[in-house]
Amino acid sequence: MDVIDNRKYEKSLNSKGIKLIAGVDEVGRGPLVGPVVVASVILPVGYTLEGLTDSKKLTPKKRDYFYDIIMRDALSVSISMKSEKVIDEVNIYEATKLAMYESIENLSIKPEHVLIDAMKLEKLNVPSTSIIKGDLKSITISAASVIAKVTRDRLMSELDKKYPEYGFKTNQGYPTKKHKEAIAKYGIIPEHRKTFKPVCDNLDRLYKDIK
Repeated sequence: MDVIDNRKYEKSLNSKGIKLIAGVDEVGRGPLVGPVVVASVILPVGYTLEGLTDSKKLTPKKRDYFYDIIMRDALSVSISMKSEKVIDEVNIYEATKLAMYESIENLSIKPEHVLIDAMKLEKLNVPSTSIIKGDLKSITISAASVIAKVTRDRLMSELDKKYPEYGFKTNQGYPTKKHKEAIAKYGIIPEHRKTFKPVCDNLDRLYKDIK
């Protein structure tokens, strides 16, 4: 198996004198409930962190470990979310793009170049590169992936305390069998995305009201 150089894009930009590189990634496009979360991260030039990769390939314990290190070492971190209401209004793709623009704009340091996982941001006012599977190929995007994933998972753990029957702590709002069975049994909650199946199939049912 070929070893991926996860600093290839960063080193190429550094060789051109570009030092302030922001990595951007999202988490939460597929779930039926809650916000989509985007993180933007600027790391120091030449930064390395052994084992850091796409957050989906890391255990929760490893993600928490890397989250703390990234938050400590990064030059700037920005997190943006778009709620289920916004997702239902403009669709998940557009909501994700809005969160990405906002996250980049809110960085405390203006980046000279932006590396984005897969998506293209045509209206961005700084140069950017869209990288397919960027969360595997770029350490900066990997860092953003971890920040976004941990942030959203913690939100879902809090929602799980309010609605334990849906299993949000373990399914993070994705359409697992348990989640879909809970929707069929208990109905939908205000945080559900009303334009997503099977949520929209249950709109005629009352919201779940747990005291």
